[in-house]
Amino acid sequence: MSVTGHHETTVATSSLRLLAPRLRDYFALMKPRVMSLVVFTAFAGLFLAPGGIAPASGALAILCIAIGAGASGALNMWYDADIDAVMSRTENRPVPAGRVSPAEALILGLALSAASVVTLGFGVNWLAAGLLAFTIFFYAVIYTILLKRRTPQNIVIGGAAGAFPPMIGWAAVTGGISMESALLFLIIFLWTPPHFWSLALFKCGDYDKAGVPMLPVVAGERTTKIQIVVYAVLAAFVGIVPTLIGMAGVTYGLFAALLGIIFIVYSVGVMRMPEKDARMLPAKKNFAFSIFYLFAIFSGLMADKLIDRLPAFF
Repeated sequence: MSVTGHHETTVATSSLRLLAPRLRDYFALMKPRVMSLVVFTAFAGLFLAPGGIAPASGALAILCIAIGAGASGALNMWYDADIDAVMSRTENRPVPAGRVSPAEALILGLALSAASVVTLGFGVNWLAAGLLAFTIFFYAVIYTILLKRRTPQNIVIGGAAGAFPPMIGWAAVTGGISMESALLFLIIFLWTPPHFWSLALFKCGDYDKAGVPMLPVVAGERTTKIQIVVYAVLAAFVGIVPTLIGMAGVTYGLFAALLGIIFIVYSVGVMRMPEKDARMLPAKKNFAFSIFYLFAIFSGLMADKLIDRLPAFF
């Protein structure tokens, strides 16, 4: 290799090394953990919808929903950079840590929003695109800008944004909205408060320091614990409704009932937790189990439909 060629290779390698952390930060702006949950529930909605969709169209729909979720995350990080900087859970995010400027986060969020909605509209259908646009708007404007810093019910109302993905997946297949897709929305909507308030209990100091009126900060631990149990009971009941309306079979219903009982037991454990418990293990366990619960419920629904389809292959 010539000296010139070696130099060009060295420069290219150095450029890639400099670019890689930048790309990681841009990806972090998109909240990949949240995005994975969005993609999973959106796929569940697409899979559970009646009829079928071409594999290429289905893949495009999921990709657009993922990008739309990432756009929401970037817009959230742009607006919340000031409070993220004072909370231990978020202080190392790209914007408050100074690795990405607020302008970059805003531009990325807006660009990805437009790209995901337009692509989904032209590539799949405009109802799904409209729902995606509304979801991005709801999370970025209604929740992040209007609710989060103003009301302790922020996560209850704002949780709707995280509940829309299965409806978008359903609409991508059917071009419509149905009672079944609304039920998928409701499962996530009722699951969100006990999930997030469990986190808020053991991160209460962070929210207090940042001036975010999360329920434990404003109403105290006892009220929060009671609300966690109430919503866990509602979520557990709605989890078995697919069986009651014929959307899923008895096996799924028993599985969902078992999961719901465990969710309630964990939530009651949170309610019995001593005030100002330094370790807050019950809250941490409930937070962890709630994530498993949602994945298991949607996996159970998909497994039920897959089993129901098996006779057609024999």
